[in-house]
Amino acid sequence: MSPPTWALLERELLKQNGDACREFFEKYFDNRGWLLCVERWGGDDGPDDAIENCLDWPILHALGGSDEILRLYKKAWEGHLRQYTLAKTVDVPFARDGMYFKEFPVMMDWLHNGEGLVVFNLQGLSDPRDAKFPERVKRYAGFYLNEDPGAPNYDAEHKIIRSMFNGSRGPLMRKATGLDWAGDPIEIENRFKPRHGETSYAQMLEHFKDYNDTLGDHPQNLKATTLALNAYALTHDEKYRRWLLEYVDAWRERMAANGNIIPTNIGLDGKIGSAAGGNWWGGVYGWGFTVYDPATKRMASRNQHQAGLQGFMNAYMLTGDDRFLDPWRKQIDAVNANKKVVRGKTVYPSMFGEKGWYDFKPSPYSEGALEVAYLSMKPEDLARVADNPWLAYLAGKNLDFPERALRGDLSRIGKQVKEIRADTSTPDTRLADDPMAFNPASVESLIELALGGLHPGRGGSALFCRLRYFDPVGRRAGFPEGIAALIDELTDDRVSVTLVNVNQLESRRVVIQAGGYAEHRFTSVKLGEKTLPLDSPQLTVELAPGAGARVTLGMKRHVNKPAMAFPWN
Repeated sequence: MSPPTWALLERELLKQNGDACREFFEKYFDNRGWLLCVERWGGDDGPDDAIENCLDWPILHALGGSDEILRLYKKAWEGHLRQYTLAKTVDVPFARDGMYFKEFPVMMDWLHNGEGLVVFNLQGLSDPRDAKFPERVKRYAGFYLNEDPGAPNYDAEHKIIRSMFNGSRGPLMRKATGLDWAGDPIEIENRFKPRHGETSYAQMLEHFKDYNDTLGDHPQNLKATTLALNAYALTHDEKYRRWLLEYVDAWRERMAANGNIIPTNIGLDGKIGSAAGGNWWGGVYGWGFTVYDPATKRMASRNQHQAGLQGFMNAYMLTGDDRFLDPWRKQIDAVNANKKVVRGKTVYPSMFGEKGWYDFKPSPYSEGALEVAYLSMKPEDLARVADNPWLAYLAGKNLDFPERALRGDLSRIGKQVKEIRADTSTPDTRLADDPMAFNPASVESLIELALGGLHPGRGGSALFCRLRYFDPVGRRAGFPEGIAALIDELTDDRVSVTLVNVNQLESRRVVIQAGGYAEHRFTSVKLGEKTLPLDSPQLTVELAPGAGARVTLGMKRHVNKPAMAFPWN
C-alpha cells in the first residue's frame, strides 16, 4: 500500500523531534549535563525548573525516538542531581547544605516536586534496567514509607503526609515564610525576567508573603504516590501497593465526609481543616487561597486541589476500581450545583472561602472530567468532555484531527527551533526556567493517536495509555524504524489500530503491549473478518514491506500488575 499521510507525518515527527532536542541540549547544557543557568532555590525559579527543560523527552524515546534522546536526557538527569546537590542557599535554612539531598529535593511542595520528576518518573518506560534506576526508585518511595529515619514524612496513624513542604530531609514542621518560597536575595532588574513577572526581589518576597499555612496535609501530596507506583511496577513488592491504596483511600474518605469536595487542609491530628483555623478550604493552594500578586497588582486565586487527582489515577491503575473515580464525578456535580445566573448568563464557582463560593466563571467546573472519562470509558463520563477534539475523533467525528494534530506538532518544532536560535541570553543572565519556553519536544499528538493515551503533563505523572510498542529486533522500547500506528477506536473492552510499515523494501516486526505498563490484557485479535482468541498482555505483528492493516484488539483493562519489564524480559 502507499503510506498514508498520517503515517509519514508520524515518522517525520519522531525524526524532527530528535534533531530539535539535540540542538536544544547542545545550546543549554554543558558536557557534564548541567543546565547553563544561575542556580536558585524557590517556587518562582528552582531546581524543578532545571530538569523540566527535558519535559517529554522520556516519552519521545519510548515512542521510538532516537537512542540519542535517551542518552541526552539521562545525561541531563545525572548532571541535574549533581548540580543541585552542590548548589546551596545562604539564607533559606533547609537548603544550606544542598538543594538536593540523597538525590532528591530536601523539602518543597509537590507542585514543584512533581515538576522536578517529569524525567525520572518516566525513565522506566525506556530504561528500567539502568544500573542506578532501581535503587533510586526504591529510595524515593522510601521517603514516604518512613524507611529513612531522616525523612519522617508520613504519619501512618492519621494517614497523612505531615506538611506541604516535604522531601529527603523530611517535613517542614513550622509555618513557611516568603523566604522559604522565594529563595535567597537576587539581582533582578536589567538581568533576569522571572516568569511570574516580578521586577525585583522585593516583589518575589511579596508574591509569597501569604504562603504560610503549609502544616498538615494537602491534596498536592497525593502526587507522591507516583513514587510508590513506580516502585511497585519495578519490584512488585506489595508494601508499595498497600501504602499507595491506604493513602488514597484516606483522601477518598475525607472527600465523602466533606460533602464530596476534597478538603485542602488536614491537620496533624488527622482532622479536616484543623491546621487552617478549622476551615476545610484553608491553607496554601487551598479552595480559599486568593492572594495579592505584586506583578499584576491584582488579587489572584491559586487553588491547586486538582493536583490530588494524580493519586486517585494511580490507585485506579492498580485496581481498576471505580471507587477511585467516583469521588471526582461527585465533586464536579457538587461544585456545579452552586452555579448562578448573572446578567442572564450562567456562571460556575471555582473557589470557596469565608463567604461561600466565589470566583465564578462562564464554563462549568470540570477538574478531572477528562481523566475520569478516559479511565472509565462510561458514556455518562464521556458526555462531559464530548467537545474534546481527540475524543470527538474517536467518536467518529472530527475526522481530519490526526493530520491536523500531527502537522501542529511539526509546526511547533519549527517555531521552537527558531526561538532557540534567536535566544541571545547567556548563562549568567538565564534562570533555570528560561529555556523551558523553547523545549522543542512535541509528542501530544503521538500520545493520543498512536498510544491512545493521556499526556502526563508537568506534574510527574505516570503514563496512562491503551497501547505501547516495542522493537523486538532492536531490543528497545518504541516503534521499530518505519512503523506507524493510528488508533481510531477506544471502548471499555477494545481498541482498533491501523499499523503501517512505510518502508517499501524491508519487513518489520513490532510488539504491541496492552497498556503503558502491561496493566491490561488482550482477549482477542480481529483482522478483516477473522477473529482469534488471545490471552496475553503482548502481541507480535510482522508487517511486510509497505504493508498496513487495521486490527481490533479485545481487551480487559487493569487486570495485570503494572510492570516496567520489557515484553521479552
